[in-house]
Amino acid sequence: MTTNPAGRDVSAVIDVTKPSVARVYDLALGGKDNYESDRVVYRQIMEILPEVPEWAKENRRWLQRAVGWMAREQRIDQYLDLGAGLPTAQNTHQIAQSENPAARVVYVDNDPSVIAHGRALLMDNERTDFAAADFTRPAEVLADPAVKETLDFSRPVGLIQALVLHHISDLDEVVAYQAEYLDRLPSGSCVAISHACNPRDGSEAATLAATFEEKFQPHFPSLRFRTPAEIATLFGDLELVDPGLVRLFDWHGPGIEVDDTPADHYRDAASRFLVCGVARKP
Repeated sequence: MTTNPAGRDVSAVIDVTKPSVARVYDLALGGKDNYESDRVVYRQIMEILPEVPEWAKENRRWLQRAVGWMAREQRIDQYLDLGAGLPTAQNTHQIAQSENPAARVVYVDNDPSVIAHGRALLMDNERTDFAAADFTRPAEVLADPAVKETLDFSRPVGLIQALVLHHISDLDEVVAYQAEYLDRLPSGSCVAISHACNPRDGSEAATLAATFEEKFQPHFPSLRFRTPAEIATLFGDLELVDPGLVRLFDWHGPGIEVDDTPADHYRDAASRFLVCGVARKP
C-alpha cells in the first residue's frame, strides 16, 4: 500500500486499474510507486524496447546537464518544471540548488500519484513548491498561487519540459500552448525539452517508433512521436543553443566536448528514440 504523509491510502483516490505515464516512467527508473496495471504495460514495453531503463536514466542525466548549464552559465535561479512526474533522484530543485542554494523551483503536474508524492517530497524545502495543475492550460498554470508566489517573471526563468509534450496528440495545440509560455518568459530565459522522436524516414528507427506508438495507443491514446522538424517548432522562434536538437546523450551544453557514442547495449534505432534541446530567449 502506498500512503501520503498523512497516512492516507493513495490508492483510495487513484484508479490503480489504469496505467499512469508517470508511474510507468518511475518503474523504468527503478521506482517503487507503481501498481500491477503499470507493471503490465512496462513488461510489454520491455518486449519492444529493452533499452527503456537506460534511456529513462539518460533523460535524467540530460536534465542534470541542462539545468546545471542553465544555473552555471546562464545564472538562472528559478525554474518551472511542467509535467514533472514522480520524484526520483536528482530532481530539478536538487540540481539547481546544488549550483545555487537560493534557486527556486515550481513543479506542475495533475497526475494524482504525482500530486501526493510530489508534495511530500517538498514539505521541508521552502524554495520549492508544487502546483496541482494541467500544463496544457498555461493561463491557469501561470496564475496558480504556487507559481505566482515562488517565481518572478521579471527575471529569467528556466522552463523544463522533459518527456511531456509528446503526450499531447495535436501538434497545433502543443505549439499554441508553447506560445503562451514562451511569450511570458522574460529575456535571458531558457527552455529545455526532451521528446520522443520518429524520423519517418523509412529507417529502422522509424519502424521501431511506429511500432511502439501503435502498440501503446490503447493505454496512452494521446501519445505522439514527432519528427525532428516538428519537435523544433516547439521552441517557437527561440534559437537552439549548441549542439542543437540531438540525441539525449549528445547534449552536453555549449563549449563542452560531446561524446556521441551511446552505451554499447543500445541498438542504433533505439539510440534515436529520444531527442532533446535547449533554447535561449534573447
